[in-house]
Amino acid sequence: MADKTPMMELTVNGETHRVPEETTAQMLLERLGLTGRRLAMEVNGELVPRSTFPEHRFAPGDRVEIVQAIGGG
Repeated sequence: MADKTPMMELTVNGETHRVPEETTAQMLLERLGLTGRRLAMEVNGELVPRSTFPEHRFAPGDRVEIVQAIGGG
């Protein structure tokens, strides 16, 4: 039997990704293999506080930018 999970499209760093509709910011990072890294996320030009990643849900068509912090000085 085929999986009937409703899907949506997000644009992540310029690339289209199909993800389940209930995807949170934390789930997206896990899906992309980016957990445990220092990074920032913007959705439609608005910064998403890291403390809200587990609850922040996306809407179809959201434009997501993920930027990894690079240490040094």
